[in-house]
Amino acid sequence: MILYRAAGLKKVHGTKTVLNIPVLEVEKGRIVALLGPNGAGKTTLVHILGFLDVPSDGTLLYRNRPVAWSESRLQSLRREAVVVGQHPILFTTTVYRNLEFGLKVRRVPEKERRRITEATLDLVGMKAFAKSPAHHLSGGETQRVALARALAVSPQVLLCDEPTSSVDLENRAAIIHILKRINEEQKITVIFTTHDRFEAASLAQDTFYLEHGTLTNSPQDNVFSARLYREGDGPTHCVLQETVRLLVPTERVGRARVGIEPGRIDILEAGQVSGGPNRLDARVVQVMEERRRIRLVVDAGVWFTVLMSRQEYLERRIMVGESVTLVVPPESIHLFGEPA
Repeated sequence: MILYRAAGLKKVHGTKTVLNIPVLEVEKGRIVALLGPNGAGKTTLVHILGFLDVPSDGTLLYRNRPVAWSESRLQSLRREAVVVGQHPILFTTTVYRNLEFGLKVRRVPEKERRRITEATLDLVGMKAFAKSPAHHLSGGETQRVALARALAVSPQVLLCDEPTSSVDLENRAAIIHILKRINEEQKITVIFTTHDRFEAASLAQDTFYLEHGTLTNSPQDNVFSARLYREGDGPTHCVLQETVRLLVPTERVGRARVGIEPGRIDILEAGQVSGGPNRLDARVVQVMEERRRIRLVVDAGVWFTVLMSRQEYLERRIMVGESVTLVVPPESIHLFGEPA
């Protein structure tokens, strides 16, 4: 089931367009990463999906129904989709009272409030802090209590803005575990923003890349600084990070920026013979599903990203740790920009 469907979604501040999403679909029950640099529009999109901000143009369907951007309608939607900010603010009272507040607003009976609050604090590993002043917590503890406060009201969608950006390693691991657990056990749809590609890879089932307010095909994949050289009248080679050498169709020499199309790299069984140049021994490092495709990260001396269809992956079942042979067609290698 498609939970969110956006078309022509825009957000404009003055003369600046901060968000321009032609098409976006989010499936129910998934963990979704919004990946991109600072200023890419991730937080703006989260606030719109969480019904905290109104788009300047376009349509948004939630559960196949158009969102009416009236305050009365948004109030009911906010009970289903809860946003946890990057720097959450807790009430200056106890941790327990912070969680209880939302339940009181919803007129949940006291006995039930106590049960939900204690169970949710236990879920995030903060039950021992129930009587502690919330404003004395560390950054990681604050983030976990903010997650608990959101989960206490039983949302259908949890939207987290950079949930691990300001926490230590212990709390970062705990938060990632919490998000995975609530998705698996409670079937809550989780949407989170990050600028960390490896965090997205370890947590998300689907990843959307944003740059300058719009979706992109992740142009940072397989972009390297390279050295181009020729031996006499022979073909040109490029050396990536002084480690990997590839034949490249150009007569240019010197330093350059090289981009390799991830969808055109082929993966063969280790030792399998193929015609053509640019065969590299490699090992699969990561496998993740992304927007109905499979993204593999492969270590061949440098890390390459390879994209394949879900069907192709199901037929081949390439696993993490497997030794493979990469084939990089020369026509998949592009030079761009000025010499580096």
